[in-house]
Amino acid sequence: MKYKRVLLKLSGEALAGEEKTGISALTVADIARQIKDAKNLGVEIAIVCGGGNLWRGKTGADMGMDRSSADYMGMLATVMNGLAVQNALEAIDVPTRVLSAIEMRQVAEPYIRRRAIRHLEKGRIVIFGAGTGSPFFTTDTTAALRAAEINADVILMAKNGVDGVYSADPKVDSSAIRFEEISYFDVLQKDLKIMDQTAITLCKDNNIDLCVFNMSEDGNIAKACNGDKIGTTITGGK
Repeated sequence: MKYKRVLLKLSGEALAGEEKTGISALTVADIARQIKDAKNLGVEIAIVCGGGNLWRGKTGADMGMDRSSADYMGMLATVMNGLAVQNALEAIDVPTRVLSAIEMRQVAEPYIRRRAIRHLEKGRIVIFGAGTGSPFFTTDTTAALRAAEINADVILMAKNGVDGVYSADPKVDSSAIRFEEISYFDVLQKDLKIMDQTAITLCKDNNIDLCVFNMSEDGNIAKACNGDKIGTTITGGK
């Protein structure tokens, strides 16, 4: 095994399936099955879910809402997605815990770093909900922060239909080149839109690798956890 502990970043849209919005039970069940296959390799898995399938803080802000309130609504959306993933995993006998950065004891455990690590050591999958607990931060930044806190070896960024990082948008520019490996330095220099710059800087400063891959291809989550060469790997080196 190349990685002992990974953090899997799932976008909200990935949970919506073909509907693009809401939560698709069939899609979530399929993702849970793939996560179980990856866990069976012996890797410890933590998950951060986005909330874009239910709500985006920027959408609310564009509507004239207070940005903090809009972002808090987005954090609640990530908890809803986390509970959906937890339910799908436990339906196939995978022990899972949801830890929320915003306290809501009736539905999730409060986020405590040592508790999260202990759950991972006991073989449970840990889902981090409610972002960082503060507005103005994306779930990409949450993924980078939590990966650093739990000493994850890599962040696996599961994309829906996107098989890596390109020099330009391949849907617009037919000459776009896919990188097999690139450094965070080059990502920042080329202004590649993989994650927001706060998240990229956190990964770079903490020497956490990032693997961007297509989760639509069955078995890719397990392959990424195993360190197989799929998608694009971003490293700290220049």
